[in-house]
Amino acid sequence: MPELPEVETTVKGITPWIQDKTIRQIVIHQHKLRWPVPAELLQAQGQSIHHISRRGKYIILHCDNGNIMIHLGMSGSLSLFAPESQRKKHDHIEWRFDQQVLRFNDPRKFGCVLWHQGDIEQHPLISRLGVEPLSNEFNADYLYKKSRTRKTTIKAFIMNAQIVVGVGNIYANESLFMAKINPKTQAGKISHTRYQALVANIKQVLNKAIKEGGTTLKD
Repeated sequence: MPELPEVETTVKGITPWIQDKTIRQIVIHQHKLRWPVPAELLQAQGQSIHHISRRGKYIILHCDNGNIMIHLGMSGSLSLFAPESQRKKHDHIEWRFDQQVLRFNDPRKFGCVLWHQGDIEQHPLISRLGVEPLSNEFNADYLYKKSRTRKTTIKAFIMNAQIVVGVGNIYANESLFMAKINPKTQAGKISHTRYQALVANIKQVLNKAIKEGGTTLKD
């Protein structure tokens, strides 16, 4: 499953090729993904992508008059190809530009491609997300305050996307191991000092994974 480092790697990979480029055509080959692909997505045709960002595991293509939201689900990927290249099996959506085509491939169809006009942070799928783990807002004070009275395990706590986004199973295990914290310890029983170590290790593990292109990408 693509996790935060894989999604961040994808954003970094596609940005130089499609930022400030105009979407000439959108071709929807498969409408039935996790949620039906909205017909409104075609409004992005003729619009320029002026910025590409990531929020949690959502990839946001910020267009002139709206935003394309993409989630890779369990098996999805975004790849760039020459316009004349052959479409592959499970290539469900294509964004055609002058010099390349961006394709969304998803064998299991658990991903989604949505269209949103207005403040992207107010979208129901975005508005409840916790802080970004690589941001300054994610620190020991934040985790310590959020964890008070929490009886859930620390592993479940840091994997809760409403607390902090993108700390998947692999990264949670590695970070807890490095911080020498038992994953079964109740979140509310962990000291501020130990949360300092945990935050530092989460950032270190995620940054390392991003530098290496993630842990689940085939190439």
